[in-house]
Parts: sequence; structure tokens; C-alpha cells
Amino acid sequence: MSSLRSLLCASAAFLLFGFLPPGKKRKFIDPANMDLSVKPGDNFYLYANGAWVKANPVPPSKTRWGSFDELREESLVRLRSLLDAAAVNTTKDPKQQKIGDFYLSGMDSAGLERLGYQPIQADLDRIAALTSTQDLLTEIAFERSHGIAAPLVGLNIGPDRKNVTQYIPQVGQGGISLPDRDYYLKNDARSTEIRKAYAVHLKNIFRLIGRTDAAAAAGTDAVLRIENALASAQMSRVEMRDPYKTYNKFAWKDLSATTPAIDWKAWAAQMQVTGADSLVVSNPSFLRSMNLLLTAVSLDDWKAYLQWNVARSAAPFLSNAFVEESFSFNQVLSGQKEQTPRWQRVSGLIDGQLGDLLGQLYVEKYFSAAARQRMQELVDNLQETFAARIRRVDWMSEETKQKALDKLQAFVKKIGYTDKWKDYSSVTIRKDDFLGNIRSCGVWAYQDNVGRLGKPVDRTRWGMTPPTINASYNPSNNDITFPAGILQFPFFDFAADDAVNYGGIGAVIGHEMTHGFDDEGRQYAGDGNLKDWWSKADADKFKTKADEVVAQYNSFTVLDTLHVNGRLTLGENLADLGGLSIAYEAFTKTKEFKEDKKIDGFTPQQRFFLSWAQVWRSNTLPRTAAQLILTDPHSPGEYRTNGPITNIDAWYEAFDVKPGDKLYKPADQRTKIW
Repeated sequence: MSSLRSLLCASAAFLLFGFLPPGKKRKFIDPANMDLSVKPGDNFYLYANGAWVKANPVPPSKTRWGSFDELREESLVRLRSLLDAAAVNTTKDPKQQKIGDFYLSGMDSAGLERLGYQPIQADLDRIAALTSTQDLLTEIAFERSHGIAAPLVGLNIGPDRKNVTQYIPQVGQGGISLPDRDYYLKNDARSTEIRKAYAVHLKNIFRLIGRTDAAAAAGTDAVLRIENALASAQMSRVEMRDPYKTYNKFAWKDLSATTPAIDWKAWAAQMQVTGADSLVVSNPSFLRSMNLLLTAVSLDDWKAYLQWNVARSAAPFLSNAFVEESFSFNQVLSGQKEQTPRWQRVSGLIDGQLGDLLGQLYVEKYFSAAARQRMQELVDNLQETFAARIRRVDWMSEETKQKALDKLQAFVKKIGYTDKWKDYSSVTIRKDDFLGNIRSCGVWAYQDNVGRLGKPVDRTRWGMTPPTINASYNPSNNDITFPAGILQFPFFDFAADDAVNYGGIGAVIGHEMTHGFDDEGRQYAGDGNLKDWWSKADADKFKTKADEVVAQYNSFTVLDTLHVNGRLTLGENLADLGGLSIAYEAFTKTKEFKEDKKIDGFTPQQRFFLSWAQVWRSNTLPRTAAQLILTDPHSPGEYRTNGPITNIDAWYEAFDVKPGDKLYKPADQRTKIW
């Protein structure tokens, strides 16, 4: 995740680590949040979090509420303080000027109201003037290179998975507006209700951009027909997790031969992608279907589709009528009761668009060199423990073990923040042009991406901003990232006992490391290349164990008839199991574990697992839960708590879990991988 360069003042540490005011002491494991009437062996999640869950319903302006969300809320408050200061900054330091004026443009609701949909009028007129299929492709290329969210396909310059020292153009499936293809393809009551609401939403947006009722109805029909066809051609999210299935390398002319309506090399050149002799396609079948649609669908229908896409993507940044209409449909998808406050929306947007500018200010005020150093020590500790565990696994040959150890030792560790900030000097920001500012940032990001072609792969790049409450593993870089934002309670606190920190950030570190060896990450070698370094026997044993985890999570019910998709969530579930196992063993090496003293009535072992559980406490709106089952590769918090612990012997010992308890699994049925 991320870090900083000098020891910050006490006030910065106070803010970063969520310290309480003087005189108050935090209970890192607070029995008031627990439901002690629940047996830990029946539902450990509720035992650890039951009282908190009852006392913390989802706020009206949120779709879920939990530990991550509390931290994001605190992070947004910090960002707001930085943005408010920048907005009134009279010295006009370039960093301050850009983020301050961007913030003012987003907060100027009166100015946005006066503009209506004027900011996209030129786009709508340009699309209306298209006269051919070639014009259509030229328009999509124009949108992509001008900061507009272009439809149909995704285009990205990234490392070639089989030769990660080289960048290569990559094309992925796209073209739909609903969160997943299944919303178009399934006929259950939820999907049907959402499609009906979506049709109403489409008509309303078309009316807001000045279309007659008849034209709005025709445009709606066109969009639905095109998106249904595109959804039918898409791979599922489970299929898209297969790095070999989604690696299809073509010479430009060979890809064009499969799609007669598209000259890919010429189209790529219009999108400023030149100098490469080949590209990687995730789903060639999708491109063939897209090609057929380009000639089978009328030009008028395509124009309606493009105009819809422009209006939809801009709606949250236009006048209130567009913002409310966009939110109204989002309510159908998520169940959210109230719009997120404007300042939170704008603050989060700027973090995403000018993250390294805002990030520099964030780490100067809210992050300490001591935190970065302590995190480095924890990462090294977990890495050493993981290596010892790999040497001890009983299902893997010595040859494959050595290659696994080589990969583990090759991990690149990114902690706190980047050491090489991005240069946004070419980005033009005006305090009276909110959508223009967003698009200016989009142009910068696009140029930054396409400009990588022909250059050495830069493995120092960060994919997260410093305030981000998250962590990541990148298989092509073989790197793990921990931004500054996650280095705070309940994940980490200097004042906390080791059990809390190892059960929190320790398990997160182990989680990201295990991603290098989950069902997807294990297919990449230590140098980042997609290549098979496993013996067939070892790979088969791994798949058998992974299938046990799939079956375990498939059995978890989230909402009435909806179950966790054990195959979609497999990588995250394996990372949770591995991460928690590694973190626990690392914790057993600490002085505190060996002294075995109780704190607030709980042993160190118990506090470790309670810390893990409180990280995942949350409430989620039913509609959002249903959406996440389709789209999120992570399991819900309850099962991220209860799933892995049932495979860890130490949890049974810590809480005296016995046969007859609902979570009990016989020792010979507990899945052990890493």
C-alpha cells in the first residue's frame, strides 16, 4: 500500500492511527461489540461482532457499513480538509491550485445547474452527424483519446503476460451499462425488475437530453437490443479469471481477418496506439460478435447507443436533474436511500483523478516514517514465516517448493506511497468546468497509458493512491502494495498488542502474499511471466485442495436463494486462508504470544482471531448484497470470518470448539494448503 519520507508530528500520528483524545484508552478488542450469547463455535462472526452489527445499521447515504467503510469515511474527512485548504490557498502553489480549483468546480452546484447538459451538447451533436460505420469507429476512438468513457471494448497498454519486460496493447470485452452480463441474461425476479427499471432510466436520460417521447422510446429500444447482444457475447467473470483463456495474441492483420468491419491497426492508430506489431485479446469471440453488430444494427441505433453512453457517463457531473436520475436508478441496483453528500463524491473523485497530487499532501500531514518502517518489518516477518511454511508443506515436491520459494523471495514490496510522484503539469483545471476537468484528467491518464508502448516496463508504478483503504498483489510485477490508508486501526495501531496487529494487518499482508500462490497467481512465475512452473502432480494436488474451498464457500447462503459463488471468489478465499494461517504462525514467534497473558479476559490466541473477525464486521443492504454476489470476487464479511478459521487448528484450540458446534469440521476435513 504506501509510505512517507520523514517522521510526522504527534498530531499527524493522532490522525493517522485514529488515536483517541488524551485521557481515553481504546479497547482494541471491545467486549461491548461482541454477542457473548452466541457460541464461538456456532457463528464466530456474530460472537465477535454481534452487538456491533445490531448497533450499526447502514447509514442512509451508504450501501454497506463496516470497518473498511468507517476508515473510508475518516479518510474522506481528511481529504476534505486538504481540499478546503487548497480551495482558499492564496499562494497558488501548482499542487494546491489544481486540486483546489477542481474541488471548487465540483462543489459549484449552482453553476452546474445553470449549464444543464450544455457540457455534453457538442458530443451529442458530433454523434448525430455520423454518416457511416467508419464514422462510428472514428467517434469511439475520439472519445477514448479525449477523456470520454468510450463503449464497446476496453483498450489498455500493459505488460505482455508472457513477456513482462515489454508493453503490449490489450483489448477486452465491454459495451454494457449494467454491472454484469447476468443482469441481461437471467430471468429471475431480481434481474427482471432491474431490467424494467433500466428501461425507464434510459427513457428518462434521453428525455433529459432533449429527445421527444417517441425518440426516447426508440433510443431505449436500440440500447437494450445492442447491450443484450453484447452481454450474450461476453465471458462470465469466472471465465475471465483464467489467465490463459484470456491470453490470445494476434498480429493486427490476423485479428482484422476475423472482423471484416474493423481494420484494427488503423483503428488503434486513431486511438494513438502505434508501434506495436501485435496485441492481446481477452475474448476473440466477443470481437467477432461486435463485428456482426456493426453491420447488422442500423446507424441510427448506434447513434442512440453512443449518445446514451455519453449522457450516462457524464450524468453524475451535470445538473441536478441528471444527478438525481442517475442516483434513482442506482437505488434500484443498490437499495441506497440517500445520495452520498456532494463533498464526499467530489473528494473521492479527485483522489481517483489526481491521486498523486492529493496523495503528496496526504502523506505530508497524515503518515509517518515510523509507520512505514514498522510495516516493512511486519512484511519481512510474514515473508520469512511463509517461506518456512512452504518448506514444510507435505503435498508438494522439493523441485516445485524451491521455485515457490524463489518466487516468494522475488516479491517487490510497496509500502505507504510511491517514491516517484506522477507529473500532472499538463492537466488543465478550471474552477468553472467540472466535466472538462474530469476529461482533462482522463486525457492525461490515457496519454500516460498509451505513451508506455515501446518503453521498458516500469515496475515502480503504483496502482493505488496513498489514502486508499486497501492492499493488492500484481502477478505480472510480482509485487505487493500496502497504501498508507490501511495502516490504521482496526488493521494496525502502534499502541495495540501484537495479537491485534497480526490478526489485522498481519493477515492482510499474508493475504496479499498468498495471492501469488492462489489459483490464478500461482500460474505466474517469480519474474512475473505467465508460465507453468509446477509439476503436473503438484498442480493436480493443489487443484484438489482448491476445489475443497470452492465447495465450502458454495454452501454459504447470502440472501434467500443466493449463495456465494465459490469459483468466482476462490482466489480471495484461498488468500484469506493462507494469509490468516501465515499471520498466526508469525504471531506465535512474538514475546506476547509466549507470555500468554490475558487482556480484557481474552488470551493472545483468542485476541488474534477476534481481531481478524472485527476487520470484516459489516452490514450490507440486501440489493447491494445481491449485486456483489454477481460482481465481487470477495466473499461477504461473515464468510471471510467464518470460512478460513474452520480450517485452522489453532482456532479450535483457542475457543474450545467441539464436535456438535455448527462450525466444527473434523481435523481430517480441514483444508490446508499454504
